[in-house]
Amino acid sequence: MNSFLDPRDGDLESDASSSKNRSMLSLAGSLLAEISLPKLVVAWFVLLGLPAFMLGAVPILASVWGNIVVQKFSSLLYGLLPALLLVGLIIAGLFGGRRLFRLAERNFWSLNSLAVQPVYAVCRELLNQIGDRLLPEDVADARRTRWRSATAILSGAIICLLSIAILLLVLPYTRLLVEFSALYSPVTLVKNVLANSIAIVAAYVAVAVMVWSIADATIPPTRAFKRFASAPEGARTWRIAHLSDIHIVGERYGFRIESGRSGPRGNDRFVRALETLRSIHSEHPLDAVLISGDITDAGLSAEWAEFMSAIASFPELAKLTLLIPGNHDINIVSRVNPAQFDLPTSPYKKLRKLRTLSALNAIQGSRVHVIDRKTCRLGGTLEDALTPHLERMMSFANTGRPRLHSELDDLWSNVFPMALPPSHENGLGILLLNSNADAHFSFTNALGLVSADQFAGVAGAMAQYPRAGWIICIHHHPIEYPRAAAALSERIGTTLINGQWFVRRLQGFADRVVVMHGHRHIDWFGECGGFPIISAPSTVMGEEPDAPTHFYIHTVAVAPSARLGLREPQRVVINGQHNAASGATPNDR
Repeated sequence: MNSFLDPRDGDLESDASSSKNRSMLSLAGSLLAEISLPKLVVAWFVLLGLPAFMLGAVPILASVWGNIVVQKFSSLLYGLLPALLLVGLIIAGLFGGRRLFRLAERNFWSLNSLAVQPVYAVCRELLNQIGDRLLPEDVADARRTRWRSATAILSGAIICLLSIAILLLVLPYTRLLVEFSALYSPVTLVKNVLANSIAIVAAYVAVAVMVWSIADATIPPTRAFKRFASAPEGARTWRIAHLSDIHIVGERYGFRIESGRSGPRGNDRFVRALETLRSIHSEHPLDAVLISGDITDAGLSAEWAEFMSAIASFPELAKLTLLIPGNHDINIVSRVNPAQFDLPTSPYKKLRKLRTLSALNAIQGSRVHVIDRKTCRLGGTLEDALTPHLERMMSFANTGRPRLHSELDDLWSNVFPMALPPSHENGLGILLLNSNADAHFSFTNALGLVSADQFAGVAGAMAQYPRAGWIICIHHHPIEYPRAAAALSERIGTTLINGQWFVRRLQGFADRVVVMHGHRHIDWFGECGGFPIISAPSTVMGEEPDAPTHFYIHTVAVAPSARLGLREPQRVVINGQHNAASGATPNDR
């Protein structure tokens, strides 16, 4: 019996959120239609409106408080208040300093991701798109690099001037200093607070965007990697299979959020990739299998169950596998309704983090170590770090009680970075980072962030093994790639928010590190700041169901001098769903 519509191949509904089959404008319209307006109002108030309003109210409240202090308190009490405030700050710093710092850092970069980065990135990329079309295709890389630096500065200047214009418009309505009597005119006071909020944010954006653009313009140029070579004399080599963005779904004929019908149905291609790897490993052993995030399509229990079931069928690979979370594992709320988002009080994002921690522990918990925050050196294993919290984690998974929220946030932050230490002094270590920014909205859930706390752990691990080479595995790309005329939707809104900072910090270790990441679903071999950056394509998602996909096996060499080098990678091809019987091609190069 034949049906004229094969349900296994999907239909229009399967493409509901596919960026490969629908335009960004079409997707934006669908998202707006699906958004819950009451929830949007609450989310806007909690995440944007209330903080902005409080920011505008701070100078007014401070001036009122100052007047009351001056007028009502005796000189003795007035002298004690600053001392009591100082003692309170010291106590807060001693007992909650790390948590307060993380909160401040997260909020700082969240502000930049909402107020600075999107507008600046769109403006810069529009100018780059114009330049890519005006400049001849054979123009020298140096000239193209100078153009990109110029567009960075020009974009910053345009947004800075617009911000200054907004500041000048609202400046007559701002009021920073008021008397206590002003509280009797609440309507006027609210207007002043709103004007203050707009003025403060506009002033911040004007300054921040210029700093951002100058940092962007002066970052070391990103270029294609051209230093593949044989291993130097005396170097030891490691074979690392790098997979990424497998987007496991929880049903047999499920379709991925971004690819719709263009992605292979079910998870068969991932299983075929593992079968191919097993065959390669039996002939020429691998040292590690890295999966750099987006293991699941939406962080659902059923998706993790499918992944764990697949990997369990290949025990020889499972013991070599190392995972990190991607934005689809943590920040994607719903496969059915991409416009759905979490409120900060929602337990569901914590649940996605718990599912991820459980999977990481099952796959690598006894092999990777977490960083001791006091010494910035390798501490116990991930399994050791999670064991004291198992009962409370399971309780939260069953009940979602709010009192466990902050404890789980601290636990999530403290287990990253994870490190697979080198087996000997000048061996190869692997650092596994969580590069996901906290996001609640559909249009910001792909942004990345590497916290200062995480990088301190990275630096500490590398200082502990100064003669070792290191693979740093993150999900997000640290810097935008200089690919001419790439679609605008593919070039913005997905990189690390603080990628410039991250690259500059890594420059001090350039000879000893290689950064491997996923997220972009493309393969690219480049360098920035003197160290290699390797992007992994999606192992499962081709342009069409029958199109082949591929991944790479990298050979990493570490010389006795601790200098790290890369050999030409081995390209492994996985055929599409209908021609899978013909097998994979393990040696395309």
